[in-house]
Amino acid sequence: MSRRTRNPLAAAFAKHFAHSTVTHSEPVTPTMQRIRLVAEQPITFPYTPGQHIRVQINDPLSISGILRPGETLRTYTIWDLHLDERAIELRVHLYPGDGIGLAWAQQVRPGDPVTYWWPKGDFYTTNEAAYHVFLGEETASAAFGPMIRALDPSAPVYGVLESESPEHDLPMPGRHELARVYRHGASAVASQALLDGVADLALPEQPGMAYVAGEARTCQLIRNFLVQERNWPRTAIKVKPFWAVGKPGLH
Repeated sequence: MSRRTRNPLAAAFAKHFAHSTVTHSEPVTPTMQRIRLVAEQPITFPYTPGQHIRVQINDPLSISGILRPGETLRTYTIWDLHLDERAIELRVHLYPGDGIGLAWAQQVRPGDPVTYWWPKGDFYTTNEAAYHVFLGEETASAAFGPMIRALDPSAPVYGVLESESPEHDLPMPGRHELARVYRHGASAVASQALLDGVADLALPEQPGMAYVAGEARTCQLIRNFLVQERNWPRTAIKVKPFWAVGKPGLH
């Protein structure tokens, strides 16, 4: 019997990660990097469009990884999945700062090995609804793209996407026209630009299903606006804070 088989922890880990190689790393916008991973083995995990993988940047079983687990993994949305090519496409936001995820995304090159942990997250299931509303900034756009792509082409889609300026807009799939708003140097924390865009959004009278993601305080403000000003039930609003100041790796 092998050592891995005898070790329950190692056996559990072996079922949930995959080894891959970077084949592409290139900018899509000034602050969004396209990174393509090709797995060594066929991709067999269950997947819902918009889910994320956790990229292993430092060894979680090392002493430093056990002592500081928050400094081992970073989370990135699967932008596209190509099973026939064993390939995962990522869109990684290059945020201001000096975190380990930012350093990895800036430095990774074709040929580099990457271990990633299989997808997770239940925010990304698009519920049955009369229409769908997507609200968030750059980090949210990377998740919204595959979610929108997975919808029926006839599904009514609304939304507001925020970025720093037009050159930072991440192109969305399909023919849906989502409103765009820009910070132009203002903070993305508790974003007034995004909140104003939501307030200006013309929606049908009856609630649909809203997906709100990105900075934590902004998500809270938008949810409160939909509930208090548009009279939406909370059950019609899915919220996913991707990041908050002082909380690296929040997902």
